[in-house]
Amino acid sequence: MSRTGSCLCGAVNFKINKDITETGACHCGMCRKWSGGVFLGVEVPGDQIEIDGRENLATYASSPWAERVFCKTCGSSLWYRVTASGPHENAYHIGFGTFDMEDGIALTGEIFIDKKPDGYSFAEETHKMTEAEVMAMFGGAEG
Repeated sequence: MSRTGSCLCGAVNFKINKDITETGACHCGMCRKWSGGVFLGVEVPGDQIEIDGRENLATYASSPWAERVFCKTCGSSLWYRVTASGPHENAYHIGFGTFDMEDGIALTGEIFIDKKPDGYSFAEETHKMTEAEVMAMFGGAEG
């Protein structure tokens, strides 16, 4: 089943050509600042996404291993994309809230759990990773 989504104003639209059943939460300070709260994202290989309205995209190289992408028109945070070489290269982490339909997608993981503010938590039991575990996964890249 494919999924579709867009930014707030509709200047950027996307279609994901794979079944999406899971989302994860990132609690790092960068994601919280970028999204205005916890970032819920869906990982999608770069060859599984079709994007319309690319001329409306702005990119910010937020770390040595990833870039953040948003709509130049409405400012919607859309995704971050892994730019570092390795097994996660060109993976898109698409903002959960940008999907047209979120039904059937379960929260299954949380990263940077040691950076999560005390003011919120999720009821779901999730796989949790610390900052050190995430950095090791990306080959020791500095966040």
